[in-house]
Amino acid sequence: MPLPELNMRLTAYTDYSLRTLIFLAMNRDRLVTVQEIADAHGIAKNHLTKVVHRLGVLGYIDTVRGRNGGLRLGREPADINIGEVVRHTETDFHMAPCFDVGSTGCMYSAACALKGVLGEATAAFLNVLGAVTLEQMVVKEAPKRKARVAAGKPDPLQPVVMHLKRPRNSA
Repeated sequence: MPLPELNMRLTAYTDYSLRTLIFLAMNRDRLVTVQEIADAHGIAKNHLTKVVHRLGVLGYIDTVRGRNGGLRLGREPADINIGEVVRHTETDFHMAPCFDVGSTGCMYSAACALKGVLGEATAAFLNVLGAVTLEQMVVKEAPKRKARVAAGKPDPLQPVVMHLKRPRNSA
């Protein structure tokens, strides 16, 4: 019997943080609003606002206030390490209850090596993410975007450009 596909899961908070950074990296030529990012990803604006605030406190993004304000990256994409972002946005990496210091203990703890093995797996997971920058994430996304556009599918990460006709002079 084949094994089921296994996935490590990040919290929605970390997922939204990474999506926000990728969106900003792909739109470096302009300020972006929280609403734009929320609409592009189908995320509630209120929840995304909390994510954006934290990313700003951490220095990953800059916010520009005012009528024409918005968001932009606070660092160069090459200087934003994905592993670092994940470590800052995940609440913990407890793979099992025995990882939690407040845990009441496990009846197998005296003879169990599972905690060590899971600890190594978590470290390997974070090491892989630590070897990737935001710049690399955006470069990998570019061919996918081109393929979507070539297939006639809308690209949700591109702003809509409107061409308005000027009214003719009646004189």
